[in-house]
Amino acid sequence: MIGKNTIKWVHSLEMKKNRKREQLFVAEGPKVVGDLLAHYRPRAVFATSEWEGRSSVPSYAEVETVSDDELRRLSFLQHPQQVLAVFEMGEQGTPSLNADRLTLVLDGVQDPGNLGTIIRIADWFGIDNIICSPETADAYNPKVVQATMGSLARVNVSYTPLLPFLSSLPHGLPVYGTLLDGHDIYGSTLSGGGIIIMGNEGNGISEEVRTHVTHPLLIPNFRQGDGAESLNVAVATAITCSEFCRRLNK
Repeated sequence: MIGKNTIKWVHSLEMKKNRKREQLFVAEGPKVVGDLLAHYRPRAVFATSEWEGRSSVPSYAEVETVSDDELRRLSFLQHPQQVLAVFEMGEQGTPSLNADRLTLVLDGVQDPGNLGTIIRIADWFGIDNIICSPETADAYNPKVVQATMGSLARVNVSYTPLLPFLSSLPHGLPVYGTLLDGHDIYGSTLSGGGIIIMGNEGNGISEEVRTHVTHPLLIPNFRQGDGAESLNVAVATAITCSEFCRRLNK
């Protein structure tokens, strides 16, 4: 029987300050929890007997069997999915940079769904590191974790003030950024290593960060006349990463 204190504890982790204080975050669903179990240590796992019967759980993870109703009371989702786990964050490393590989930099991406999708996109295109400004949404927000669909287990997400980081980059390392006055991405020279900066949903890349962009890129609008004014930042990230990887594979 799940007690009120347990439900209150799990729900408290919806708030960033509580996650930060306890260094814990919540993940839900067989796919997300299954992927994270291989990379993060679980503090608690609550699961239906259906999930327990189908899943391989590490020996160090203690699973508390709950009913569907109890899982609904614990869950942040409208339709809970068999399992909810509370994981330890682990120590956040310093921003990692490999000059021979692509690194995503996010300048104030605030929507949790967008951040989660971008993490999933990075995983798909083999990008191991995402470096975020402090204003970017928290990667351990339950909505972000859910949107990653387990990709958080394979992509390193770190936070740092962007201006000092960009100022410290090796000389000559290309810094790409999507800008309205950029050059058509399909006609631009793209490299296999460097930085790709994606900006805020409403304002794009900030003026200060923009000064560090050495290769401004534009995703062209193929509709003539009236049409969409801009692309969703996650969609723009997917198009940009896809074009880089297409060139590399050729």
